[in-house]
Amino acid sequence: MTLHLTAEQRLDDDVLERAFTLGEIPGILWTPEAASASAPVPLILLGIPPLGLNRMYPRLVARAQRAAAEGFAAATIELPGSGERPRRPVLDRARADLRRAMEAGEPVGDEIVDALVLPLVDKAVPEWQATLDALLALPEIGGPVGYSGGVISIGVRLAAVEPRIVAAGLFAGSLVPRSIVEEARRVSIPLHVLLQWDDEGNDRQASLELFDAFGSKEKTLLANMGGHTGVPQHAGDDAAGFFARHLK
Repeated sequence: MTLHLTAEQRLDDDVLERAFTLGEIPGILWTPEAASASAPVPLILLGIPPLGLNRMYPRLVARAQRAAAEGFAAATIELPGSGERPRRPVLDRARADLRRAMEAGEPVGDEIVDALVLPLVDKAVPEWQATLDALLALPEIGGPVGYSGGVISIGVRLAAVEPRIVAAGLFAGSLVPRSIVEEARRVSIPLHVLLQWDDEGNDRQASLELFDAFGSKEKTLLANMGGHTGVPQHAGDDAAGFFARHLK
């Protein structure tokens, strides 16, 4: 697939923001002012939940600007079935089954979790790898590469199969298939995992079990009190320090 740059703007802090498409996949690339063919910069892939790029943009651009301040490029792509991308009936059916189970107060079984997460992972991970191929072909992007964010199952698969990713900062979340937990045992890169201790939508014990399963010799769990939207400011500082250690 060929990368097509479709629009660009320079943000107030001299970060260059460029929209792109890769086949049917829309995405955004942010590069610091210093990035050039003579001084290529490392890259952080920004993972997002399946809420759409437009809805997530304010948080994404803040993360990208923080990365640029550290001397890193950042990029993200729209997940399959999200935003303006074609709907994926298998995912829509799984989301409907999840809503019905939660509204009825029933436990969310492995069958629903697998149907919801595994098709997304199977489609999204090759797309991330194709995006990485295209971005690393740009003269101002030189690697190494980190991955930051969620969906955590996508991050686990990428960390397990993509050798160009040398460090990952993951956002802990529920609904992780048992097969993904087994894949986590193959992950060996440094990890920084953020967990909101009182996240109402997250099974804390499942997050702890996934963290325990990671095969990495260097792995850090940063747990903060509070709900899903209560991530403290210093958590960003900790993540920035993690990537500064491993990408510079």
